[in-house]
Amino acid sequence: MPVITISRGSYSGGKALAECLTRRLGYRVIDREAVIAKAVSCGTSEDKLRHAVVDPPGFRDHFNEEKRRYMTLFQACLTEEARKDNLVYVGNAGHLLLRGISHVVRVRIIAPMSYRLAAVQESRHLDREEAHAYIEQVDHARAKWTRFLYGVDYGDPALYDLVINLERATVEDACATVASMANERTFQTTVESSEAMEDLALATHVRAALIVHPQTSALLLDVEARRGTVKLLGKVRDSQQRAAVEELARGVPGVERLVLDDLVQALDR
Repeated sequence: MPVITISRGSYSGGKALAECLTRRLGYRVIDREAVIAKAVSCGTSEDKLRHAVVDPPGFRDHFNEEKRRYMTLFQACLTEEARKDNLVYVGNAGHLLLRGISHVVRVRIIAPMSYRLAAVQESRHLDREEAHAYIEQVDHARAKWTRFLYGVDYGDPALYDLVINLERATVEDACATVASMANERTFQTTVESSEAMEDLALATHVRAALIVHPQTSALLLDVEARRGTVKLLGKVRDSQQRAAVEELARGVPGVERLVLDDLVQALDR
Protein backbone atom coordinates (compact mmCIF):
# COMPACT_ATOMS: atom_id res chain seq x y z
CA MET A 1 0.00 0.00 0.00
CA PRO A 2 1.18 3.55 -0.65
CA VAL A 3 2.66 6.32 1.43
CA ILE A 4 0.87 9.67 1.26
CA THR A 5 2.78 12.89 1.84
CA ILE A 6 0.84 16.08 2.49
CA SER A 7 2.47 19.43 1.90
CA ARG A 8 0.58 22.55 2.94
CA GLY A 9 0.85 26.12 4.01
CA SER A 10 0.31 26.82 7.68
CA TYR A 11 -3.34 26.37 8.70
CA SER A 12 -4.40 25.17 5.25
CA GLY A 13 -6.19 22.01 6.36
CA GLY A 14 -3.30 19.55 6.10
CA LYS A 15 -3.71 18.11 9.57
CA ALA A 16 -7.47 17.68 9.15
CA LEU A 17 -6.89 15.94 5.82
CA ALA A 18 -4.36 13.56 7.38
CA GLU A 19 -6.76 12.68 10.20
CA CYS A 20 -9.56 12.04 7.71
CA LEU A 21 -7.33 9.77 5.61
CA THR A 22 -6.40 7.82 8.72
CA ARG A 23 -10.06 7.20 9.50
CA ARG A 24 -10.93 6.34 5.90
CA LEU A 25 -7.93 4.18 4.98
CA GLY A 26 -6.69 2.97 8.36
CA TYR A 27 -3.21 4.36 7.69
CA ARG A 28 -0.83 5.52 10.38
CA VAL A 29 -0.26 9.27 10.48
CA ILE A 30 2.91 11.04 11.57
CA ASP A 31 3.96 14.65 11.42
CA ARG A 32 7.18 16.59 11.64
CA GLU A 33 7.13 16.63 15.44
CA ALA A 34 6.80 12.84 15.62
CA VAL A 35 9.82 12.38 13.35
CA ILE A 36 11.84 14.88 15.40
CA ALA A 37 10.91 13.00 18.58
CA LYS A 38 12.03 9.72 17.02
CA ALA A 39 15.38 11.21 16.02
CA VAL A 40 15.89 12.72 19.48
CA SER A 41 15.16 9.35 21.09
CA CYS A 42 18.10 7.97 19.10
CA GLY A 43 20.44 10.54 20.62
CA THR A 44 20.18 13.47 18.21
CA SER A 45 20.38 17.00 19.61
CA GLU A 46 16.83 18.34 19.60
CA ASP A 47 17.92 21.98 19.37
CA LYS A 48 20.17 21.39 16.36
CA LEU A 49 17.67 19.13 14.64
CA ARG A 50 14.82 21.57 15.18
CA HIS A 51 17.00 24.38 13.82
CA ALA A 52 17.63 22.31 10.69
CA VAL A 53 14.04 21.20 10.18
CA VAL A 54 12.07 24.26 11.26
CA ASP A 55 14.16 27.42 11.03
CA PRO A 56 14.84 29.09 7.68
CA PRO A 57 18.51 29.37 6.72
CA GLY A 58 20.36 32.40 7.98
CA PHE A 59 23.33 34.12 6.40
CA ARG A 60 25.82 31.80 8.11
CA ASP A 61 23.99 28.68 6.89
CA HIS A 62 25.27 29.32 3.40
CA PHE A 63 28.79 28.66 4.65
CA ASN A 64 28.29 25.36 6.45
CA GLU A 65 26.58 22.03 5.95
CA GLU A 66 25.17 21.47 9.43
CA LYS A 67 21.56 22.08 8.39
CA ARG A 68 21.84 19.51 5.58
CA ARG A 69 23.50 16.99 7.92
CA TYR A 70 20.69 17.20 10.43
CA MET A 71 18.13 16.92 7.66
CA THR A 72 19.78 13.60 6.78
CA LEU A 73 19.07 12.38 10.31
CA PHE A 74 15.47 13.52 9.93
CA GLN A 75 15.24 11.73 6.58
CA ALA A 76 16.63 8.51 8.06
CA CYS A 77 13.85 8.47 10.66
CA LEU A 78 11.19 9.30 8.09
CA THR A 79 12.30 6.58 5.68
CA GLU A 80 12.30 4.08 8.54
CA GLU A 81 8.61 4.82 9.03
CA ALA A 82 7.86 4.92 5.30
CA ARG A 83 9.36 1.45 4.77
CA LYS A 84 6.31 0.04 6.58
CA ASP A 85 3.89 1.55 4.01
CA ASN A 86 0.29 2.52 4.91
CA LEU A 87 1.52 5.89 6.12
CA VAL A 88 0.34 9.48 5.93
CA TYR A 89 3.07 12.04 6.56
CA VAL A 90 1.98 15.64 6.98
CA GLY A 91 4.83 18.11 7.00
CA ASN A 92 7.20 20.06 4.85
CA ALA A 93 9.41 18.27 2.32
CA GLY A 94 8.03 14.76 2.71
CA HIS A 95 7.66 14.54 -1.06
CA LEU A 96 11.29 15.65 -1.47
CA LEU A 97 12.75 13.40 1.22
CA LEU A 98 11.00 10.37 -0.33
CA ARG A 99 11.52 11.36 -3.95
CA GLY A 100 11.89 8.67 -6.58
CA ILE A 101 9.53 6.20 -4.88
CA SER A 102 6.60 5.38 -7.17
CA HIS A 103 4.19 4.34 -4.40
CA VAL A 104 4.46 7.73 -2.68
CA VAL A 105 1.39 9.88 -3.40
CA ARG A 106 2.53 13.49 -3.30
CA VAL A 107 -0.32 15.77 -2.25
CA ARG A 108 -0.39 19.51 -1.76
CA ILE A 109 -3.37 21.18 -0.13
CA ILE A 110 -3.98 24.91 -0.36
CA ALA A 111 -6.66 27.15 1.07
CA PRO A 112 -7.81 30.76 0.58
CA MET A 113 -6.44 33.35 2.97
CA SER A 114 -9.84 33.78 4.61
CA TYR A 115 -9.83 30.09 5.60
CA ARG A 116 -6.30 30.30 6.95
CA LEU A 117 -6.89 33.54 8.84
CA ALA A 118 -9.93 32.12 10.60
CA ALA A 119 -7.98 28.99 11.60
CA VAL A 120 -5.02 30.99 12.92
CA GLN A 121 -7.19 33.41 14.84
CA GLU A 122 -9.05 30.60 16.53
CA SER A 123 -5.99 28.49 17.28
CA ARG A 124 -3.52 31.18 18.34
CA HIS A 125 -5.98 33.80 19.63
CA LEU A 126 -4.67 36.54 17.33
CA ASP A 127 -6.48 39.44 15.72
CA ARG A 128 -6.80 39.51 11.93
CA GLU A 129 -3.72 41.68 11.34
CA GLU A 130 -1.55 39.55 13.64
CA ALA A 131 -2.83 36.35 12.00
CA HIS A 132 -2.00 37.67 8.55
CA ALA A 133 1.52 38.61 9.63
CA TYR A 134 1.99 35.17 11.19
CA ILE A 135 0.94 33.34 8.02
CA GLU A 136 3.20 35.47 5.83
CA GLN A 137 6.15 34.88 8.14
CA VAL A 138 5.68 31.09 8.20
CA ASP A 139 5.11 30.86 4.44
CA HIS A 140 8.21 32.93 3.74
CA ALA A 141 10.31 30.80 6.10
CA ARG A 142 9.15 27.54 4.50
CA ALA A 143 9.79 28.82 0.99
CA LYS A 144 13.28 29.98 1.97
CA TRP A 145 14.02 26.68 3.76
CA THR A 146 12.94 24.54 0.79
CA ARG A 147 14.81 26.65 -1.73
CA PHE A 148 18.00 26.52 0.34
CA LEU A 149 17.97 22.76 0.94
CA TYR A 150 16.49 21.48 -2.33
CA GLY A 151 16.67 24.33 -4.82
CA VAL A 152 12.94 24.25 -5.60
CA ASP A 153 9.83 26.34 -4.99
CA TYR A 154 7.70 24.27 -2.63
CA GLY A 155 4.57 25.72 -4.19
CA ASP A 156 5.45 24.45 -7.68
CA PRO A 157 2.55 22.14 -8.70
CA ALA A 158 4.95 20.05 -10.81
CA LEU A 159 6.35 18.62 -7.55
CA TYR A 160 3.04 16.95 -6.68
CA ASP A 161 0.72 14.29 -8.04
CA LEU A 162 -2.33 16.15 -6.78
CA VAL A 163 -3.02 19.73 -5.68
CA ILE A 164 -6.33 20.43 -3.94
CA ASN A 165 -7.78 23.87 -3.24
CA LEU A 166 -10.17 24.13 -0.29
CA GLU A 167 -11.74 27.32 -1.61
CA ARG A 168 -14.80 25.31 -2.68
CA ALA A 169 -14.03 21.71 -1.72
CA THR A 170 -14.37 20.53 1.87
CA VAL A 171 -11.75 18.51 3.76
CA GLU A 172 -14.03 15.48 3.31
CA ASP A 173 -14.09 16.08 -0.45
CA ALA A 174 -10.30 16.30 -0.49
CA CYS A 175 -10.04 13.18 1.65
CA ALA A 176 -12.22 11.18 -0.73
CA THR A 177 -10.17 12.34 -3.72
CA VAL A 178 -6.82 11.46 -2.15
CA ALA A 179 -8.09 8.10 -0.89
CA SER A 180 -9.37 7.22 -4.34
CA MET A 181 -6.03 8.15 -5.88
CA ALA A 182 -4.11 6.12 -3.29
CA ASN A 183 -6.16 3.07 -4.28
CA GLU A 184 -5.24 3.35 -7.95
CA ARG A 185 -2.88 0.72 -9.38
CA THR A 186 -0.33 3.43 -10.27
CA PHE A 187 0.42 4.07 -6.60
CA GLN A 188 0.48 0.53 -5.27
CA THR A 189 3.68 -0.88 -3.85
CA THR A 190 5.55 -3.06 -6.33
CA VAL A 191 8.66 -5.17 -5.98
CA GLU A 192 10.61 -2.42 -7.72
CA SER A 193 9.22 0.45 -5.63
CA SER A 194 9.74 -1.52 -2.42
CA GLU A 195 13.37 -2.11 -3.39
CA ALA A 196 13.74 1.60 -4.16
CA MET A 197 12.42 2.47 -0.69
CA GLU A 198 14.79 -0.04 0.92
CA ASP A 199 17.70 1.43 -1.05
CA LEU A 200 16.78 4.96 0.01
CA ALA A 201 16.42 3.91 3.64
CA LEU A 202 19.76 2.10 3.63
CA ALA A 203 21.60 5.02 2.01
CA THR A 204 20.17 7.54 4.48
CA HIS A 205 20.97 5.29 7.46
CA VAL A 206 24.58 5.00 6.31
CA ARG A 207 24.77 8.78 5.94
CA ALA A 208 23.25 9.18 9.40
CA ALA A 209 25.76 6.75 10.94
CA LEU A 210 28.62 8.82 9.52
CA ILE A 211 27.07 12.11 10.61
CA VAL A 212 26.66 11.19 14.28
CA HIS A 213 30.22 9.91 14.72
CA PRO A 214 32.75 12.65 15.66
CA GLN A 215 35.48 11.19 13.45
CA THR A 216 33.34 11.35 10.30
CA SER A 217 30.69 14.00 11.02
CA ALA A 218 32.41 16.67 8.92
CA LEU A 219 32.70 14.53 5.80
CA LEU A 220 30.67 15.35 2.72
CA LEU A 221 30.24 11.93 1.13
CA ASP A 222 27.75 10.71 -1.43
CA VAL A 223 26.13 7.40 -0.56
CA GLU A 224 24.46 5.10 -3.08
CA ALA A 225 22.67 1.89 -2.14
CA ARG A 226 21.34 -0.91 -4.30
CA ARG A 227 20.08 -4.24 -2.93
CA GLY A 228 22.45 -4.26 0.02
CA THR A 229 25.47 -2.94 -1.86
CA VAL A 230 26.56 0.49 -0.64
CA LYS A 231 28.92 2.71 -2.59
CA LEU A 232 30.66 5.66 -0.96
CA LEU A 233 32.01 8.56 -3.00
CA GLY A 234 34.01 11.56 -1.88
CA LYS A 235 37.15 12.52 0.01
CA VAL A 236 38.52 11.40 3.36
CA ARG A 237 41.44 12.94 5.20
CA ASP A 238 43.68 9.90 5.66
CA SER A 239 43.76 6.14 6.07
CA GLN A 240 42.55 6.37 9.68
CA GLN A 241 39.46 8.27 8.66
CA ARG A 242 38.88 5.92 5.74
CA ALA A 243 38.99 2.98 8.16
CA ALA A 244 36.47 4.72 10.42
CA VAL A 245 34.12 5.27 7.47
CA GLU A 246 34.38 1.63 6.48
CA GLU A 247 33.75 0.38 10.01
CA LEU A 248 30.74 2.62 10.56
CA ALA A 249 29.19 1.84 7.18
CA ARG A 250 29.63 -1.91 7.62
CA GLY A 251 27.92 -1.67 11.00
CA VAL A 252 24.66 -0.39 9.52
CA PRO A 253 22.06 -3.18 9.36
CA GLY A 254 21.35 -4.16 5.78
CA VAL A 255 24.80 -3.41 4.38
CA GLU A 256 25.93 -6.60 2.67
CA ARG A 257 28.71 -5.22 0.48
CA LEU A 258 30.68 -2.01 0.65
CA VAL A 259 32.33 -0.35 -2.37
CA LEU A 260 35.02 2.19 -1.54
CA ASP A 261 36.75 2.49 -4.92
CA ASP A 262 35.62 6.11 -5.30
CA LEU A 263 36.55 7.13 -1.77
CA VAL A 264 39.56 9.37 -2.37
CA GLN A 265 42.19 9.71 0.32
CA ALA A 266 43.56 13.24 0.42
CA LEU A 267 46.42 12.52 2.77
CA ASP A 268 48.12 9.35 3.94
CA ARG A 269 50.16 9.59 7.09
